Amino acid sequence: MMKTKRVSKSIADVSWSQFVAKLEYKAGWYGKKVIKIDSWYPSSQLCSHCGHNDGKKPLEIRQWECSNCNITHDRDLNASINILNEGLRLSHQS
Repeated sequence: MMKTKRVSKSIADVSWSQFVAKLEYKAGWYGKKVIKIDSWYPSSQLCSHCGHNDGKKPLEIRQWECSNCNITHDRDLNASINILNEGLRLSHQS
């Protein structure tokens, strides 16, 4: 069913919401809180070192250099650092 374009997005959305529900349930057991960041947060576009937004990049670009501070980033590692930092920022707001 995931190969059917029309249905696959709905199946993926349900699976993701079930995962999040289970994660929140388990976090509650241990007195933890799940912080959700905006799904449109530009995690792979921001430099995790200086915060400069270099704009959208095609998925085939796996490494890029910040035009502001000239640091070279691995796309996935940089995005994960940005997601962590945004989650920490949001947790301190609440």
